[in-house]
Amino acid sequence: MEDKKALRREMRAKRRQFVASIPDAVRGLVLNRPPADIVEALRGKSVLGFYIAQGEEAPTRGWIGWFHENGWRVALPRFIAGQSTMEFAIWDNPFDDGQLEPGLLGIDQPADDAASIVPDALILPLVAFTPQGDRLGQGGGHYDRWLAANPVDLAIGLGWDAQCVDSLPTESHDRALDAVVTPTRVYWSKS
Repeated sequence: MEDKKALRREMRAKRRQFVASIPDAVRGLVLNRPPADIVEALRGKSVLGFYIAQGEEAPTRGWIGWFHENGWRVALPRFIAGQSTMEFAIWDNPFDDGQLEPGLLGIDQPADDAASIVPDALILPLVAFTPQGDRLGQGGGHYDRWLAANPVDLAIGLGWDAQCVDSLPTESHDRALDAVVTPTRVYWSKS
């Protein structure tokens, strides 16, 4: 556990330094549209679960807008007061932040009246990853618990190239990602 905490601190610092080196004008263009093989892999999956990037996390707004404009429904994580588990809820219009409200963790989420749903595929944040799809998350275990209770066909991480490492400490409850997308490549973990 301490190894993971230390690794998270190290990788967050590395991510912060990497993102700071990207000019603001360029950062707005990065990960603006999903790669063709990711789009193909997500065909037939009507609801995609996303996250709204915080701080130096890989941006998702470009992908969210692209998938919404091309017929997919978008869902975001939501935490309800009194519940410890994460759920997903539909974000009907990803171009209208007025449909979002601050959640329990201080992250914008769909309002309480937005329909709950189980997405067909997830796009997840990460602190670090391996080319084989191992993921180091924020440490709360929300996505691992959600994926254990709601298996999906595809779990795709978004990250920066600087977040790739050779290996990560994993535990039995950690679910490997099917793919990780960075600004320069797609790492597929399944054949």
